[in-house]
Amino acid sequence: MNFNLTTVRGFGFMKIIIAGCGKIGTTIVESLVAEGHDILIIDNDDSIIQEITNVFDVMGVCGNCVDSDVLEEASVKTAELFLAVTDSDELNMLSCFLAKKMGAQHTIARIRTSEYNDKSLLVMKNNLEISMPINPERLAARELFNILKFPSAVKLETFSHRNMEMAEVVLREDSPLDGVKLSEIRGKFKANVLVCCVQRGEEIFIPDGSFALRGGDRIGMTASHTELQKLFRYTGLLKKQARDVIILGGSRVSYYLAEMLAEIGASVKIIDRDEKVCELLGDKLPKAVVIRGDGTQQELLLREGLSRTDAFVALTGLDETNVLISMFATRRGVPKVIAKVNREELIPMAEDLGLDCIVSPRKTVSDVVVSYARAIENSLGSNVETLYKLMDDKVEALEFNVREKSRVVDVPLKNLKLRKNILIIGVIRDRKLITPTGETEIQLGDRVVVITANQGLGDLSDILER
Repeated sequence: MNFNLTTVRGFGFMKIIIAGCGKIGTTIVESLVAEGHDILIIDNDDSIIQEITNVFDVMGVCGNCVDSDVLEEASVKTAELFLAVTDSDELNMLSCFLAKKMGAQHTIARIRTSEYNDKSLLVMKNNLEISMPINPERLAARELFNILKFPSAVKLETFSHRNMEMAEVVLREDSPLDGVKLSEIRGKFKANVLVCCVQRGEEIFIPDGSFALRGGDRIGMTASHTELQKLFRYTGLLKKQARDVIILGGSRVSYYLAEMLAEIGASVKIIDRDEKVCELLGDKLPKAVVIRGDGTQQELLLREGLSRTDAFVALTGLDETNVLISMFATRRGVPKVIAKVNREELIPMAEDLGLDCIVSPRKTVSDVVVSYARAIENSLGSNVETLYKLMDDKVEALEFNVREKSRVVDVPLKNLKLRKNILIIGVIRDRKLITPTGETEIQLGDRVVVITANQGLGDLSDILER
């Protein structure tokens, strides 16, 4: 399916400045260019500026992002959003502070240091007037943690403080859902679950009740956590929460993930070949077992209990290593295997090799930035609160906060003329999930979750035919 992005937008484009064009910065540039924004990049390496400006339709300024002359040359005073994503937390915070003082409307700083807890981040956010601090590694760890708590899914996203969940699942060829029409699911499996998108080969469907599922489909379904568990139990898809986890690679993501798992009493082993990394993790994670060794050696993994563990997570700095060792873990019968893969061209290859659970920290933080950009473009009305990319980025799930009366408010959904490939999949009111029917009416104060194959929705009213 091909969609013309300029025809689906209901909002204007912004001037955005991105300081720091490493791997994370470049991914953010790519995503925001695809959104149609006016992008200017700042980096102190002229070769990087040249490379990015040759690939993308962006402007570039070479220099230090805490140099007021460089910021002035970039016309920071006219920027609606300024992002600092260099490798230095302190540089990012200082450049955001200067950008704000020089006129930038909103600022986002990449802050990765684990010593900055939530309290200190709040103090820095308020005093430095940073609109939003982001930690790519912590965001990726949270995504991994959610999957390990609910390993039946290959991807799990949450809306409205966990009042609603969206799970992606790949159906086995012998799945009880094979051949079942969507309209039959609630009656047959006694679960109030909505299947809202299906990927079948290269095709994407926003299905209606007559759509019949097939083995091999990748499906996205939404419900409360309880209802999802009920369906998975009835269909034999339910897997127990991972309580014994092996993590390969002592990265920042590994640290955050191990910390989260330890808080719920899970047993965690981290394997890394670097002695200093192991010592640091051992000091910071007293509840985890840290092993110094080459995790690419199959004998070591088997000796440490790979065949008996509930989950294996490959988080080394090399995508190829993560894919290969994850394949080995899958063949050894590990119930849940997750690989970190940042290079986009490797993801389809990894999926073809049988790895259906892949996490990309770069994509995770890019989605957060895109969501924030859409929110500030439409700060009134019904702005985007949450945005997730699904089905290999072909589908978007968006959560809107309804703040003003519009054409969608106080009207039965059956009377709304929705554009093609759009489905309202949930309404959260007073922290309770309403599975929408034709009689449901959206009210002020609701949070509304929409699934769409039309990229670029910025306001809830964009779901209507023009």
